[in-house]
Amino acid sequence: MLRLTLARSATLAQAAVHTRASIVSTRVALQQVRYESSKVPDDKKKVLEAKNNLQRDWDAKVITYEELKPKTLQPSPDKYLIDVREPDEVLQGSIPSAVNLPLSVLSSALHLRSSEFKEKFGFEKPRFDQELTFYCRSGMRSTTASDVAKRNGYTNILNYKGSWLEWSEREGKKTA
Repeated sequence: MLRLTLARSATLAQAAVHTRASIVSTRVALQQVRYESSKVPDDKKKVLEAKNNLQRDWDAKVITYEELKPKTLQPSPDKYLIDVREPDEVLQGSIPSAVNLPLSVLSSALHLRSSEFKEKFGFEKPRFDQELTFYCRSGMRSTTASDVAKRNGYTNILNYKGSWLEWSEREGKKTA
C-alpha cells in the first residue's frame, strides 16, 4: 500500500514538474510572440514616422514688433493679421488692419465653405498658401492658433508672440 502511494506521489510530482515546465515554456513563447509582434517592418516604420512628423506640435515662424509694424501700415488683402482673442477682449483694442477670428472657433471656421465663412466673419476665407499672422493677448493662444492652421493645411503661417501686450506697450496704449 505504501509503495502504491509513493508511486502515485512520484507520478504526480513528475506531472507537476512537467506542467510547470510547460507553463514556463508557454510564457516564454508568449513573450517571444509579443516581442516579435512589436517589431515593425522598415517600410511601415517610415510611413509611421512621416505621419508622426505631420502630427507633431509645430511652431510657426515668430515675428517681432519691428517686422509686424510695416504690415499694419500697408495692409494687403493677400496677408491677414488675425486676432484670436475673444470678441470681448478685442473691445480693449486691436492692432490696426487685424481681423478677429477667435481661437475657440478657429478650427471649425477653417472647415466652412468660403461663402459661409465670409458671411459669419466678414472677410474672405484665407487661402491655404496665404500669409496668416496670428496674435492674441500674450502669445499663448497665437501659438495654438498657428498649430491649428498648420494641421488644417495652411502653409504660410507667422506668429506674433509679443501679441497685444507688447503692441499696446510699444504704441503707448493702455490695456484694461
